Amino acid sequence: MFCDSGIESSRHKNKKSRLCEEDVPEFFPETRRATAARPGRDNFGREVGTEVGIKRVICRLRLRLGLRFSNLKLKTEHLKHPIVIAIDGTSASGKSTNSKLVAKALGYVYVDTGAMYRTLAWYCLKKNVDVNDAKAVANACRRWKTDLCCVEKNHLRVVHLLVDGYFPEKEIRTPETAAAVSHVAAIPKVRDWMKKKQRECIQFGNLVMEGRDIGTNVFPETDYKFYLDATLAERSARRAADGVNENLAARDQRDSQRASAPLMIALGAKVINNSDMTSEQTSGLLLAEIRARLPQAK
Repeated sequence: MFCDSGIESSRHKNKKSRLCEEDVPEFFPETRRATAARPGRDNFGREVGTEVGIKRVICRLRLRLGLRFSNLKLKTEHLKHPIVIAIDGTSASGKSTNSKLVAKALGYVYVDTGAMYRTLAWYCLKKNVDVNDAKAVANACRRWKTDLCCVEKNHLRVVHLLVDGYFPEKEIRTPETAAAVSHVAAIPKVRDWMKKKQRECIQFGNLVMEGRDIGTNVFPETDYKFYLDATLAERSARRAADGVNENLAARDQRDSQRASAPLMIALGAKVINNSDMTSEQTSGLLLAEIRARLPQAK
């Protein structure tokens, strides 16, 4: 299990998370000399996927070693930028199933952003915070202690949002949590907090991230944007097959009309209507589109 409380954390010991010489070539000569007599002190931080993040790591190390901060320049062509595949869509459009299939096929990390909002909804219910009180929910979101954690389950790497070191896997799927999540997710300050936390997930590598505003709000810069949809009748049938009775028309209206990051098709997104498609067919179409765009395919 690989966990982190954010960009500023320096607790990780995972080999894959270390800064490498090929990432920041101009940095290592001076630090190699400075640390020659200090064996075991070569874990300088982790690859965070952004120039700003790597600069922070370097600055902390230089401060620790008494090195100067002048001429702190990075060759951006050496920085590794994880690929983010954004899969948005309506409720019961197959986002979760197909995102997992795509992530497993590509060996990418799967991120369920809906689970993050459900986790906050569960936390508010647990702490007796009124989910209809936007200010109270925003305060709870600002104060709760969370960590991002990447675990492997059934050959799929998944990001979890832990609360005080605990992931409420079963609790966030209860009817009570489901009823509260749409209220929590509509609060602008909550969405701002979630956006920041979701963007931090790139520390775990290439991502397949599903939600309702990934391509429009969380990672609008990605070249891999998809929007899944199906007819209301088909989506209702899928929910019923799962034993869930939900007014999807009302949910669609709430999602598309909220003030902050409403559900909408991202600019440049590939729209897939899978009303008459199986999950294997849908994920196959997604994979074909993604692989055609990947750098190594060109």
